[in-house]
Parts: sequence; structure tokens; C-alpha cells
Amino acid sequence: MTIWQAFIMGIVQGITEFLPISSSGHLVITPYLLGWSINKEYIFTFDVLVQMGTLIAVIIYFWKYLWKIIVSVIKGVIVKKPFATQEAKLGWLIVIATIPAVFGGLFLEDLVESAFHSVQITAVFLLLTALLLWVSECMSKQMNKMENISTLDAFIIGCFQILAIFPGLSRSGSTIAGGILRKLKREEAAKFSFLMSIPVMLGAGVMSIKNLFAVPNLLEFLPVLLVGFITSGLVGFISIHWLLKFLNKNKLGLFSIYCVVISLITLAVTFLRG
Repeated sequence: MTIWQAFIMGIVQGITEFLPISSSGHLVITPYLLGWSINKEYIFTFDVLVQMGTLIAVIIYFWKYLWKIIVSVIKGVIVKKPFATQEAKLGWLIVIATIPAVFGGLFLEDLVESAFHSVQITAVFLLLTALLLWVSECMSKQMNKMENISTLDAFIIGCFQILAIFPGLSRSGSTIAGGILRKLKREEAAKFSFLMSIPVMLGAGVMSIKNLFAVPNLLEFLPVLLVGFITSGLVGFISIHWLLKFLNKNKLGLFSIYCVVISLITLAVTFLRG
């Protein structure tokens, strides 16, 4: 992988991590459509680390809010009133929403890694993302803010996050759709989606450390990783800000159409290439 390829992939990750169009799917499809031949030993580690770049972006974007949540949770535990404040309650709801993805990741790891090497499977999953976004909009009853999420709401939205383990099924798309189906407003569903992504992305990053040190010629590969990491973080920060403003007045239909188009293009290319 070259520096230029890392830069492009960092931009792709930064845009698609938070937009409901599947970052993992685009990290599989982009090299394929551009005709890049990248060693599989490098690409999986690179993909996880550029996701860490977008993790830093979401932490920085919501830093003040996250700090209130962390402090409130700690104070609540100390005084033995874990749900005393709205921020403390939200902190525990994020934990609850994370549980399904943890179990999904543990039991589906081998299946997921094989899917990451299939462009056709990824393209099909993009169609499922489009369907999920469309169905959620059709069934939308936007009433609630993030503060009104119940324990059951958090768990159900967390179950939607399991879908995102597979490339092509958007994590943000799945969880935003799940939030909308639980009667959250679009922008509120997006905020909760971004917050609940932090533990999962952090866990994935920690788990990838062992793979990082197993990469051949790590020192030579390090500049490439840094370019992807920094680029994805900067672009990701901008993407968060843009999407929250967009969802304040617009529906998810645009992203659903995009997923269908990019999926069909990818399938057509795979057919033409034999």
C-alpha cells in the first residue's frame, strides 16, 4: 500500500464511518474498483487503524458531553445512585447498547473475516443497508429525544449494531435506523449511534494491536498507517458535523439510493471482470 492509497482510503473511511453507507464496505469496494492489489496481511490491520482515526474524531467532537457522562456515572456509583442524573443514565444505556455487538463480534469473527475478502458479498450487504434505511423511514414516528431512551430501546438499538459486523452493512445506518424505529428523531438517533460506537470501536482497536505487531516490515508500513489514521480522523470530524445538520431537516432516502447505486456498480464490475 502506498502513501497515496492510504490517503484516499483515509478519506473514504472518514466520510463513510458516520454516514449510513458502510465504511467497512467501502474499504473493501474502493481498492477493488480502483484496481489496487493490496496484500491481505496489511489491509485488515490498516482498516482497523483508520477506524481508530474516526474514533478519535467522535471522541473529540463529543468530548464535553462525554466528560459529563463519565463524571456522572462515577459519581452515581460512588453515592449508590447510578441513574441519579440524565447523563449517568445515558452512560449505562450506552453500555447496554454495546453488549450485543460484543457477543456478536466474539461468535462471528471468523465468518466476518471471510466476508471481508468478498466484494460480491459486500455489495449485496450494501443493498440490505439500503433496504434497512428505506424501511426505517417508512415506519418512522419521530417523537423522542435521546434523553427519553429506555433500557429496552438501548438494547434493541444495540442489537442492530450486530449487523454492522459484516462489511456492507453500515454500523451508523443500522443503529440510526434502529433508533428511528424506536421513535427517536433522526438527529437524536444519529447522536446516540455515534456515542454507542465509541466502546465498540475502542474494543476493536485494542484487539487489533496484536495484529499490528504481527505485520511484516512494520516500520516500513508505519508511515502509511499514520497517513490513513490522521486523514480518517480529520475527515471523520467534518462528516459528523455535516450529518447531524443534514438529518435535522432531511431523510435517509438519499443514502439508501446511494447504497443501491454503488452496490449495482460493484456487481456490474465484478460481472464484467469475470
